[in-house]
Amino acid sequence: MGAAVMTDSKLPIDLHPEVAAALAARRPVVALESTIITHGMPHPANVATARAVESVVRAEGAVPATIAVIAGRITVGLTAERLDWLGGVGEVMKLSRADLPYAVAMGRHGSTTVAATMICAARAGIAVFATGGIGGVHRGAESSFDISADLDELARTQVTVVAAGAKAILDLPKTLEVLETRGVPVVGFGTDELPAFWSRTSGLRVPLRLDEAADVARLMRTRAALGIDGGMLVANPIPAADEIPAAELARHIGAALDAAARAGIVGKAVTPYLLARIGEATGGRSLTANIALIRNNAAVAARIAVALAATP
Repeated sequence: MGAAVMTDSKLPIDLHPEVAAALAARRPVVALESTIITHGMPHPANVATARAVESVVRAEGAVPATIAVIAGRITVGLTAERLDWLGGVGEVMKLSRADLPYAVAMGRHGSTTVAATMICAARAGIAVFATGGIGGVHRGAESSFDISADLDELARTQVTVVAAGAKAILDLPKTLEVLETRGVPVVGFGTDELPAFWSRTSGLRVPLRLDEAADVARLMRTRAALGIDGGMLVANPIPAADEIPAAELARHIGAALDAAARAGIVGKAVTPYLLARIGEATGGRSLTANIALIRNNAAVAARIAVALAATP
């Protein structure tokens, strides 16, 4: 798999040489998750999208660091060969906070969710992370108690996450409330309203708004100077030309949720199942929108990383 990496002897982390050099020189680096490669998109769109997202980060002047666990090693920055391999290998764990140490201890392969990517990015010294949408409070959580570990991770790990809000299949009002309760800054990037993943609007007002990457970087530095733990969410709307109207999506999401309940789909299997059903219902438009929003988030994250690196 082309193991061109540098190893951190104190932790089970392998840094791609380009990532290691950028971090040592305090140049901008953007962390990228790998769940989108193994669980979020079909092959070959998964690999093509991962490559495109890395290219977007480079075009904005930052170094991409796609993160995965390979044979028990936290790998920060994938070679082209490893990225191709990960996109087609099949037997890969979907890792969050609870099972990341298991995969490392048992020498397993795993892709990182938002929570696990934040943990690995923080250990590697990467402060900015781009993803599609965060996890959150699932619909019906008042009885199922199904709440993503992403929310707690945002409250405890000092990494800024750029996302198109939370995934629209979730209970967005409850997700926003939990983030506010846990003290996580939710910053609308150029918007006063929380984006709803495939849609630009949710009807929910964001507590904070910033319009420039330099201002986000300034907020990050200020929080660090004040000794405030945890990360923050930069909610970046999907480009207007690529969105799917919220009213249309509501119908598809409702039907997909009903199908998941009938099939007994629970836990980590819910999100990929719902995404697949919605993809079918929209004739593939949701996948196209997903790719567009991830690329957009990567560009904004890279600009923030560049701004952060520009000021001591």
